[in-house]
Amino acid sequence: MSNLRALLLCLLAFITVGTLAAQEVAATTKVTSPNGQITLLLFDGGATPGVGQADDLRYAVEFHGKRLMDTARLGLNLAGQPALGPGMHKAAEQPVSVDESYTIPVGKTSTVRDHYNGVRADFEDAGGRKLTIEVRAFDDGVAFRYVVPEQPALKQVRISGELTEFSYVKDAATYPLILDGFQSSYEDDYQLRNVTGLHPDWLIGLPYLAEEPGIGWVAITEAHIDNYAGMYLRKDSKFGSRNIRAELAPHVDAPGLAVETATPSSSPWRVFMIADEPSRLIESNIILNLNPPSKIADTSWIKAGKSAWDWWSGQAAPSVNFKTGMNTATMKHYIDFASESGFPYMLVDAGWAVAPSRQGPEDYSALADITQVTPAVDMPELLRYAKEKHVKLWLWSHWTSVDKYMDQAFPLFEKWGVAGVKIDFMNRDDQWMVGFYHRVVESAAAHHLMIDFHGAYKPDGLRRTYPNLITREGVMGKEYSKWSARIGPPHNATLPFTRMLAGPMDYTPGAFGNSNREKFVARNLMPMSLGTRAQELALYVVFEGPLEMVSDYPEHYAGQKEFDFIKRVPPTWDEVHAIGGRPMEWISLARRSRNDWFVGSLTNWDERNVKVPLSFLGAGKFEAEIYADAPDAADEATHTTLHKQTVDRTTVLNVHMVSGGGSAIWIHPAVKP
Repeated sequence: MSNLRALLLCLLAFITVGTLAAQEVAATTKVTSPNGQITLLLFDGGATPGVGQADDLRYAVEFHGKRLMDTARLGLNLAGQPALGPGMHKAAEQPVSVDESYTIPVGKTSTVRDHYNGVRADFEDAGGRKLTIEVRAFDDGVAFRYVVPEQPALKQVRISGELTEFSYVKDAATYPLILDGFQSSYEDDYQLRNVTGLHPDWLIGLPYLAEEPGIGWVAITEAHIDNYAGMYLRKDSKFGSRNIRAELAPHVDAPGLAVETATPSSSPWRVFMIADEPSRLIESNIILNLNPPSKIADTSWIKAGKSAWDWWSGQAAPSVNFKTGMNTATMKHYIDFASESGFPYMLVDAGWAVAPSRQGPEDYSALADITQVTPAVDMPELLRYAKEKHVKLWLWSHWTSVDKYMDQAFPLFEKWGVAGVKIDFMNRDDQWMVGFYHRVVESAAAHHLMIDFHGAYKPDGLRRTYPNLITREGVMGKEYSKWSARIGPPHNATLPFTRMLAGPMDYTPGAFGNSNREKFVARNLMPMSLGTRAQELALYVVFEGPLEMVSDYPEHYAGQKEFDFIKRVPPTWDEVHAIGGRPMEWISLARRSRNDWFVGSLTNWDERNVKVPLSFLGAGKFEAEIYADAPDAADEATHTTLHKQTVDRTTVLNVHMVSGGGSAIWIHPAVKP
């Protein structure tokens, strides 16, 4: 009798689960990528045991027919009224498919294919309130966003937060950037933590990378942040130990409010970058594709390029015959270096101003406040000298002064012939600050100025709409070597799989004072860098940086064979090809510019051998010039070897890297005899 009862209970449970599954499937909207490998499913009711409430809007993501992201909640929390999402049911849906290409002046590829299947799913609640969820599925990921249509019941929306959750199928290994609050420069170490080991108090910045063994790699980030607040993640164990919930940056003067706007309004895209291997994520342009097309008709003035830079090396080397520092003589010295090296730019960092004797009410009256420093540089003379040397200047400014004087400063900088402005210390991505970024790039575009945001939040693809936004920081970069040992080979091997997935980063490589761990000393004068010189060269290939600093003293490059590679490596690319790698361990990446290929490889503190197949080459013979770690580079980090060999698309190069080492290769068509 007990056996029969057990059998009946099992049968009842089976029927119940089957009924729930049928309800879920029946209520599903499916959007599948063009190659059929990625699917996002939307659910508007029914129940999944242990997940949310019976009437929650929910979603899930599948990859290669397997569940990648488990069923999780969707919705918006509104201040002063019920949330949008719970209790809503689908009213209509409209599918869409797009396959088109566009060009960009600066990027990892010169041409971008925008190919996706999508849907607009409209939902309503019992009170007639409406919410639309847009979904786009690409071959390299999937994204969704909330759209609140204009409607009588919601002419204004005040969003206190989102109900959005992210639920991993397995106890994924993840690489969080744990921040100390919403006002952050995103400058910290990435860690390795299983999702169940995350602490609920930790605030996680984006992109957020995870590996689900046997299923795939997924990075969560966001795209097209406009009139909205930036998104962060936090562990939420309420519905399961593998759940993460979204948090929005609050208004600085209203902590309980994140977004206040009129309808219609849209959230940023919540993006899942998906691949079988982590290095393949680097090839993706999904973040650009989720942003509106360029608003700049003529982009011919937007030029990628390398730049001399006074800040990291600070005081010029002792061999010069003038007092070094933030003064006209030192800036001319760096302009000379840029000119002689063929670099188009010199970045004059914090501390410049117009000399008092040259100020005039027509041109220079506001600059003392814009720079927030005592005048130290004869800017008219510096501009004249740079023009004579065929070098354009970038100028540093504090964001508060740009906010105050933008309408006066940007026309003035355009009149001076300045190439761009490095704007610093925002350290926020609340709704107001996001609006500041948009105002800056729009105004700068009107005055033919490029922009480099420092003290910045992660990229979101705004550079597609305003390609004069050439790069930004939002990364713990080379500057940290002056006061810590935090920037080294493991960090360098992690950034391409984490921060760089969102877009270009101003990391500022170029150190020739290379060192192993035993000999490294953090210091402001004559700063050093952890890792070998061959790894430092590889950074110019591996890291995407359209405005790439050449950070060391000009004197440190004189007579060094490796400097030829820095002068030659392009700052922007036509094609990118991932060879392989794993975060915190190693990476090998190939990039093409016209007919030439460049291959950069680097390792953490483990000695490593990597095979680099050159199958990406075209037909014919090529010559490879290979900068590699010298046999003693683990001890003498500045030592490299250079050798040349003939290669073709059948060649497989054996790259040996010492501890903290790397390899940088230039491959160009062989010269016919």
